[in-house]
Amino acid sequence: MLPRVDSTNAEALRQAATLGAPTWIMTRDQTAGRARRGRGWVMPAGNFAASLAARPPGTPADLSLYSFVAALALHEALAAACGPAARLAIKWPNDVLLNGGKVAGILLESTGQGGRGGIALAVGIGVNLAAAPDAAALEPRAVAPVSVLGETGHKVSPEEFLDLLAPAFARWQQQLETLGFAPIRSAWVARAARLGQTITARIGTTTRSGRFEGIDDSGALILVTAAGREAIPAAEIFFEEDA
Repeated sequence: MLPRVDSTNAEALRQAATLGAPTWIMTRDQTAGRARRGRGWVMPAGNFAASLAARPPGTPADLSLYSFVAALALHEALAAACGPAARLAIKWPNDVLLNGGKVAGILLESTGQGGRGGIALAVGIGVNLAAAPDAAALEPRAVAPVSVLGETGHKVSPEEFLDLLAPAFARWQQQLETLGFAPIRSAWVARAARLGQTITARIGTTTRSGRFEGIDDSGALILVTAAGREAIPAAEIFFEEDA
């Protein structure tokens, strides 16, 4: 546990080269947290910010699948923390929703090119345990943020949450490494938000809408539009009410 750090992902990448085993790095105060596409990650007091620093074998494409491992582990940990009444779902590619609002996000970052030195991987996870950030500070059309405390009334400390998350991550990671991506993919799809419904994907300056049919064996989103079935490796996803 670090009292304060710029970014747990940045710290994980700094330490990855010298760590003898995968290690969780957690902080109580993150001054320069990062989200996808260079956005900031706001961390009100009492929320969870941690990164797993590791050097797993594989190519950059292999390591990208750890995003789905992290999502499943987050879903499992949140289910334990929130109780059976909570409605949880995973929003492609890297958010977890609680009662329809965004409660957690995931950011994978890496350095190195593989080979003998391996690739240093940081799996960053942020969870709104105690408070949700101000929705006015978010980009337009983003899913509204929520917190575990606000939605369920359950007070969960960062340390308690890591005790739920770390073993869940280890179990899903073991599945990926021993059985491959297929069971991870099936489990992820079973928890996917808006599966079978119409969603909108923003790719750069273009958008396309279609039926969300899951993910392929690389983790790309499968969208069925008027033009046919398409695999989309990277995009921003919006639900119909957000359009």
